Amino acid sequence: MRKTVFANLLASLLALPLLAAAAPFAYVPNEGSGTLSVIDTATDKVVAEISAGKKPRGTVVGIDGKTAYVSDQPNNRLVVIDLDKRAQSGSIALGESPEGVGISADGKWIAVAIEESNDVVFVDATTNQKAFAVQVKGKNPEHAMFSPDGKLVFVSAEEGEAVDIIDFAKRVEVKQIPVGARPRGIGFSPDGKRAYVAAENASEVYVIDTVNFAIQAKLKAGPRSNGIAVHPDGKRVFVSNGGDATVSVLDTSSNTIVATIGVGQRPWNMALTPDGKKLYVACGRSGAVSVIDTEKNVKIADVPVGKLPWGVAIR
Repeated sequence: MRKTVFANLLASLLALPLLAAAAPFAYVPNEGSGTLSVIDTATDKVVAEISAGKKPRGTVVGIDGKTAYVSDQPNNRLVVIDLDKRAQSGSIALGESPEGVGISADGKWIAVAIEESNDVVFVDATTNQKAFAVQVKGKNPEHAMFSPDGKLVFVSAEEGEAVDIIDFAKRVEVKQIPVGARPRGIGFSPDGKRAYVAAENASEVYVIDTVNFAIQAKLKAGPRSNGIAVHPDGKRVFVSNGGDATVSVLDTSSNTIVATIGVGQRPWNMALTPDGKKLYVACGRSGAVSVIDTEKNVKIADVPVGKLPWGVAIR
């Protein structure tokens, strides 16, 4: 009997590394079908569809991986989804027309860009309650992203040709940096010293010094560049180009484009797996997510999802 118990315990302990290494899920808000597609990144297959409001857009996953927060634009709310049950568990009232959603590295705070009122709403993730809002100067904010240390929030003003910077502790905007027309996606280097901002109508990427709040470089990207994803090693930045169905690969040491990868139509927002080996790109007009092998810089799959996928969230 003791031998059996010991054998079972040993088998369980040996299985722990395998469980820890299990591939994560990718969550895809589909604004045209009102769902959140769940992709198993081990198989690149959709394993579930979750009701996520009328027009889901910005999405983040909580630090424990058990909760997703999805902006439901027409209903002016943040939908809370229980990822274990794969069902809605609540909602949080926001301002009119919420869009991009960001989460702090410690998972305690969620930032939501509110288009119509030109502010950013901050939600306490420990209570799932709206805590405060900060007005920004830029018109029509789309994305609100925390710096890695959680001290700053960068906001892309879609109609303001600028990036607004919020001091989180002071709860006030401290700087506005002019960039190209229609700024959208934002990403940070792992050390937080640089921010990368895609300007869609300018087809440019801006590299911003987050210490001095100054533009370090302005780079030509593909046509209608919009989404940004920074590799965990900080050596590469991926830029989605909506105008020609490609993703550009930016070498951060030289600030040059070193590869261009074909994907589905109207690539938009993206996310990398934690190990950085795969990039998932929401392709709105294709109704699919293109999967890129980041070591080979090639597309390896197109995963059909719902209608008009807006982005991807992976924890």
